[in-house]
Amino acid sequence: MPTIPAEPAREAHRARDLAESFGAVAERYDRTRPSYPDAMVDRIVSASPGTDVVDVGCGTGIAARQFRAAGCAVLGVEVDERMAEVARRHGIEVEVSSFETWDTRGRAFDAVVAGQTWHWVDPVAGAAKAAEALRPGGRIALFWNVGVPPADLSTAFADVYRRVLPGFPAYDAAKQANGYSLFLDKAAEGFAAAGGFGEPERWSFDWTRHYTKDEWLDHVPTFGGNSRLTPEQLADLLSGVGAAIDAGGGAFTMTYSAVVFTAARG
Repeated sequence: MPTIPAEPAREAHRARDLAESFGAVAERYDRTRPSYPDAMVDRIVSASPGTDVVDVGCGTGIAARQFRAAGCAVLGVEVDERMAEVARRHGIEVEVSSFETWDTRGRAFDAVVAGQTWHWVDPVAGAAKAAEALRPGGRIALFWNVGVPPADLSTAFADVYRRVLPGFPAYDAAKQANGYSLFLDKAAEGFAAAGGFGEPERWSFDWTRHYTKDEWLDHVPTFGGNSRLTPEQLADLLSGVGAAIDAGGGAFTMTYSAVVFTAARG
């Protein structure tokens, strides 16, 4: 999983160039990024007044396809045309815009969801736009996958980052979990400031995924920040991470928790 330093996590929405960099690896992103637990999707849908959904920062449509499979009509809003084009190939309707400036054109929806993306959205302007887009009683649901590898491998990954990328935030499972907690806190602050929503809730859904070395190395270049590495740095990073996985048996099981911030519009 990507490294998320605690303090920069609070201001991620200001890093617009990084937020809009994922399209450079759109096909790899679609191939390797994890989906979300079906139980999470089902709970969001059942807690919403209907099945019209807007997926904010839909990317290549990973979450959007899950909501569609759960019976929803999904409209994606995505800032990067390259990501949007992959989503469209999967049959997802996408409008290209930042969410804060997206034109709802008077449309109203039952749910606004965002998977792995709300930290790139201005927390107050995004909350106000969500309120505009939702019907009364409609639900906002923002969610992130937080992944923690086995402890020995987590330590090995941190050693690789320190050695290969000195000065780059080192892989640290505890700090990563804290970074996602800050995303939830920042979202809560934004919705409190914007108003118009009921008491927020936080949900979590635990799940696991097994990775071979090749599967994980295919995934690593999609992490936020890795698009800025030079080819030589990325090659060294992948070599080190691959060696760490080999030393641990050539594969591992990642423990994930899908964490959710959710509230209903008043």
